[in-house]
Amino acid sequence: MLSTPVHDHAEWFQSWRMKGLTKGRRSHNYTYVHKHALAMDPSLTVQQLNRKSIQYRKTVLSIIRHGGAEHTGGSLSSIDILNTLYNRILRLSPATFQGANRDRFVQSKGHSVEALYTVLADRGFFPQSELETLNRFGSHFIGHPTRHVNGVEQNTGALGHGMSFAVGSALAAKLDRKDFRVFALLGDGELAEGSNWEAAMTAGHYRLDNLVVIVDRNGLQITGPTEEVVQLEPLHLKFEAFGFAVCECDGNSIPELLANLESVPFAAGQPSLLLAKTRKGCGVSFMENSVRWHHRVPSDQEFEQAIQELEKAEALLI
Repeated sequence: MLSTPVHDHAEWFQSWRMKGLTKGRRSHNYTYVHKHALAMDPSLTVQQLNRKSIQYRKTVLSIIRHGGAEHTGGSLSSIDILNTLYNRILRLSPATFQGANRDRFVQSKGHSVEALYTVLADRGFFPQSELETLNRFGSHFIGHPTRHVNGVEQNTGALGHGMSFAVGSALAAKLDRKDFRVFALLGDGELAEGSNWEAAMTAGHYRLDNLVVIVDRNGLQITGPTEEVVQLEPLHLKFEAFGFAVCECDGNSIPELLANLESVPFAAGQPSLLLAKTRKGCGVSFMENSVRWHHRVPSDQEFEQAIQELEKAEALLI
């Protein structure tokens, strides 16, 4: 029970907004975006994208360590997917984020938000310095995506809801005769949520070939391997039964991601499902395929070792 009258809380919230921590932050981002907006660059080479992934991983580890919490393993497994989407696939930029014909991206696995924040900052949706406020009082950079952060399409975090939103957006595009596409990133652990399959059934029924669902198939969730928690396989056959055209790839390979995502829709009149087989904690040897890194902050020693490994990998790209 609240110890303070409700109207007092409303007054406090209003004063918070006036200080620029909610609505004011959006206004600030709008100004920043129009000054620093970056267009998607289709000329980026595979090597340049690989370099970005390494740099993104270093940033993810840095902000998690600084913030003192969040989801390390899933952010590292999904970073190549987000890199490919935002730098080569999505018809979306800071300058067009409010446009009606922009592509939509929904991160249903919202707990891996550090990866999304990192890529959005690099793309110019907000100043890089704002990443340093992760998990700080008064910051919108919290442990799940929120629309108070510029570039975030939809609040997510309650697992199993992102795909439903994506299906609704794709259906709206068909009804409005718009040509934008909707991409959704799901974690494999959240596929135990029944709402995903209701959404999948709807997508197949309405032949939403403007919908692209990507599953970060790293095989691990917070309590262990997905096949021991709730068996998912044969996953591709299940999605095919719901009317999806399904492709599989190495979700930590930029060339394979490009080859698949540049060819969507996989079949006319069918929603597309990309099973991106990734490695939890990808890029850092002692984090890879380890369930203990689902939600863990690296110690100083672990952080230094991880950065050294990533810098060594970056040096090999020269």
